Amino acid sequence: VVEREHIINGRGIQVGDVVLGLASTGLHSNGYSLARKVVFDHAGLKASDFVPELGRTVGEELLEPTRIYVRSIKNILRHYPVKRRVIRGLAHITGEGLEGNVPRVLPPGRRVFIRKDWPMPPVFGWLQRLGGIDEAEMFRVFNMGIGFVVIVGRYYAESIQRQLLEDRVPTFVIGEVRAGEQGVEFVT
Repeated sequence: VVEREHIINGRGIQVGDVVLGLASTGLHSNGYSLARKVVFDHAGLKASDFVPELGRTVGEELLEPTRIYVRSIKNILRHYPVKRRVIRGLAHITGEGLEGNVPRVLPPGRRVFIRKDWPMPPVFGWLQRLGGIDEAEMFRVFNMGIGFVVIVGRYYAESIQRQLLEDRVPTFVIGEVRAGEQGVEFVT
């Protein structure tokens, strides 16, 4: 239960806000239909096969536990008494990746521009090469190393990154909010 005035629904997202990407631990819970098809059907691997590129077996990689962000996000929210001014949008990156989840928190007239320059877990490159999957499809199906997005006022971005790091959640500045048609755009 949350008081109406404390709901973070994205309405306060402003041009110039920073998009923070919280690192995933791998696939999390999404894209397993495609991953199974590529790994077991297409490549004919077994769960016990060792993959040098990953430094572990197929089974160990596919069973890597999902990072849960709730404790870290709650810690940040407790730190800032007037949350709407600091944390303006929250998006869990599940099926449909960044493009499918981030727009759900954007108000009309706001577009997120994302740079794909964070360190991606090796499992994604391995699956892409193994299955011959194009990059756009990879970003539609998988989290690509970003399991959660926090949209914050620019002034608070660095402080929030430090707090998340104290909670052992690597966090990257992956983009910014600009005026434009509601959605996500990848830029170089």
